[in-house]
Amino acid sequence: DCDESDERSKSFRKQPNLQGDYLNIAILLFLYLLQGIPIGLISGVPLILMNRGIGYSQQAIFSFAIWPFSCKLLWAPIVDSVYSSRFGRRKSWMIPAQYLIGAFMIIISYYLDSMFNAIDGPNIYLLTALFLILNFLAATQDIAVDGWALTMLKPWNVGYASTCNTVGQTSGYFLGYVVFLILESPRFANYFRHEPQNEGLISLNGFFFFWGIVFIVATTMVMLFKSEKPSVHENDEENMSIRDTYAKLIQIMKLKPVQSFAAILLTCKIGFAITDAATGLKLKEAGLPMDHIALMAIPMLPLQMILPWIISRYTNGPRPLDVFLRAYPFRLIFCFIFAGLLWWTRTLYARFSYFPFYYYAVLIILYALHQITVYSMYVAIMAFHAKISDPSIGGTYMTLLNTITNLGGNWPTTLSLWLLDYTSLSYCSMDGSKCTLKTAAKNDENDSCQAKGVGKCALWLDGYYIETFLFVIIGIMWYFWGRKRINRMQTISAKQWLCSNSLQQQRHDS
Repeated sequence: DCDESDERSKSFRKQPNLQGDYLNIAILLFLYLLQGIPIGLISGVPLILMNRGIGYSQQAIFSFAIWPFSCKLLWAPIVDSVYSSRFGRRKSWMIPAQYLIGAFMIIISYYLDSMFNAIDGPNIYLLTALFLILNFLAATQDIAVDGWALTMLKPWNVGYASTCNTVGQTSGYFLGYVVFLILESPRFANYFRHEPQNEGLISLNGFFFFWGIVFIVATTMVMLFKSEKPSVHENDEENMSIRDTYAKLIQIMKLKPVQSFAAILLTCKIGFAITDAATGLKLKEAGLPMDHIALMAIPMLPLQMILPWIISRYTNGPRPLDVFLRAYPFRLIFCFIFAGLLWWTRTLYARFSYFPFYYYAVLIILYALHQITVYSMYVAIMAFHAKISDPSIGGTYMTLLNTITNLGGNWPTTLSLWLLDYTSLSYCSMDGSKCTLKTAAKNDENDSCQAKGVGKCALWLDGYYIETFLFVIIGIMWYFWGRKRINRMQTISAKQWLCSNSLQQQRHDS
């Protein structure tokens, strides 16, 4: 055992050398790209739903479709522990998950058109259930591919696994979100037509069908031509039973520093909830074309690739969360800036019915500056995760902290979207009486003012502005509450973050 451990240490100390791993890198990139397709599609669907007149409270229901990636820790131990040795530890889950994704996309491609264009409007509960299942399968594939990456690559090249994840998943997201929304837009398609039409170059059902076929073909190729070999480099953590893994998670959660940190992670994003959740949707509502919103992601991509490298230079010290605390107030300020941007967008569209070039220049600059605050907080949190994680169970520890972090972003997003319809103030245009603006109605038949013969229900004060103000106030209060706790947390001894058995082992070694 000692000889094997020494050999493993020597392997990991070798300088990265991709010779013999080029094909493996290509396979991992493609697998992560496939994983990003459903994620991108789920991000683009809310903009399509807006075209169908879906209200924000219903958008909140659909936002549950993104939750599986935040909750995958609940079934990750099962994926890691239950498998067929003959078929392969990771392929036992990856192959069925990808086949199911492909079959699922092909089957529902025949029904998407009727579901989105129903006379009574889209069935939001059915759509949420379908996309939640799709995202659940993608999250399961992610667990398997993450594990396979560690054994597919040579030990000294394992560091490239995270790069494959980032580049592949970002590329898949780009195809599923940006490319799809642009090609689906009739406005974009009409640039290439002699006569304008009401349809884009592709449709949602056609896009689903195409990628369903790609999933099936790619999965078959991997199953037949890529074998999975057992690796001696898998450590004891990876070989824990289901019961041991869940017991370890409970043991981690019982640590008081972890409980305090979890409270911070679950609440720190409340201040930005409505800005993160609804700014894109509100800009679309204000007149910004859907394909232009998608195109905004293109200049952001290189920035998102570069920022983590730059920011990591400032988070590698003993107090990484100092960067988080410095960025937090600026991100709160951007909530008001985006509220002003929304007002300006409505003003420009009401005046010109289009957006001049300088508007897009300002939009890109503001989004780029906002991304600096977002990534400063994100990279700081990830650096602190790495700093405090128990080395003996690093994978489980990090996954737990990442899960809590994701949940801390998901629940405020869902809540703020749900409140948006109820915080908007509207009045009847003729008599000034209060009314409910029925954004989910595809026509004016359900307009309560029109039914009473007193004009139309008009928006007086958008709930986006109300929620921005309220959530920022909460964010300011959170900052003064959380700053002291974060500063105190960064002074806690490393031993207090260790599980009891790791601490005992450390004492034994000393």
